[in-house]
Amino acid sequence: MSNPMKSTTIAILATLDTKAEEAAWVQECIEALGGKVLHIDIGVVGVPGLAPDLGRGAVAMAGGKSLPELLANPTRQAASPIMVAGATKLLLDLIANGEIHGVLGMGGTQGTSNCCAILQALPYGLPKVMVSTVASGDTSAFVGIKDIAMFPAVGDLLGLNPFTRRILANAAGAIWGMAQTRDAPIEAAGDKLVIGMTNLGVLTEGAMHAVKRFHEKGYEVIVFHAVGAGGTAMEQLAKEGIIGAVFDYALGEVSDELFDGLRAATPERLTVAGSLGLPQVLCPGGSEHIGLLVEPNQVPAMWKDHQIVFHNPIIAAPRLDQARWCEVARVIGDRLSASTTGNAVMMLPLKGTSRYSIEGGPLHEPKGDAAFFEALKGALPACVEVVELDLEVEDTRFVDACVDRLISLIEK
Repeated sequence: MSNPMKSTTIAILATLDTKAEEAAWVQECIEALGGKVLHIDIGVVGVPGLAPDLGRGAVAMAGGKSLPELLANPTRQAASPIMVAGATKLLLDLIANGEIHGVLGMGGTQGTSNCCAILQALPYGLPKVMVSTVASGDTSAFVGIKDIAMFPAVGDLLGLNPFTRRILANAAGAIWGMAQTRDAPIEAAGDKLVIGMTNLGVLTEGAMHAVKRFHEKGYEVIVFHAVGAGGTAMEQLAKEGIIGAVFDYALGEVSDELFDGLRAATPERLTVAGSLGLPQVLCPGGSEHIGLLVEPNQVPAMWKDHQIVFHNPIIAAPRLDQARWCEVARVIGDRLSASTTGNAVMMLPLKGTSRYSIEGGPLHEPKGDAAFFEALKGALPACVEVVELDLEVEDTRFVDACVDRLISLIEK
């Protein structure tokens, strides 16, 4: 942990033609705590209300255009990508040089969109706070898969008042406090690489056993809830070098992507570990069903003729029919074929791919399972070894086999 007296510099992202009072107040609060501030102006049209450390001209140039070029036809659509790109580039350089220890943005709808696009491009672990007037609703588009702390402004950010001063003071204290932990980097505690692992609620007992086994072997594990953002975040951490091997235990994100479920990831899912050459063990856990947000305990019309269970009153989990699940198999195979050249094993639990689909479960359907496994084996590239075990996905013997396979890939 850092010495609280260590010099701490916080970058403030704001349009200083409209948010100068607020930015100045945050600066006052951070300086009262012993920190320093670096103002970055991401505005374009108005006159800045305070002198920034990095002005809009410098930001625009870093983004690929001069400020006069933007002002020739000043639209948000044209200016935003330039200012976002410029501020991102400048911040990444400052962070790489150790000159910035946290970033705080503030704004309304447009300001939140621009600031969060910048924050999403910054490294994991760097403190990121966004004070926003739109932080009380669905913030997924603003947060993405990054560790951004959203602070609802509650009132609008149009000048200071007793309430806004308190909210901004809290945000200033939060970002400053976060920055004091900067000597706790995201890296393995020992000399072994970090394993990324996906999980779903219908696999949790197996996941817990896997984590225990990995720990016994001296490996730390980051587990990701595979509900769209989870698998995507795991792959981003692999890109950033934080994760060095993957146990992809839950592949339901692919099913939901194809059939409009809640857990949908992106078409990049399943391509990153292979393209990076990382050791990976995969299992189609939870891929036999999708998750749907529904009215409490109501089955959507198109799924009424399917096996279905309610994960909770507002999330229905219909089992995919044979044709749909075999389409999932084809996509899994296509993505691994396009990215993976080896160092990968697909583990198949022949007695059920989730707690729901095992014997006695509400989604048990052995014929569908058999068709899927055959389709998947046919779709996988030859470089991916296939291991079939006549076990359920959470059976400790199956999980042990998965863990042992991944460790053998890592240590070979």
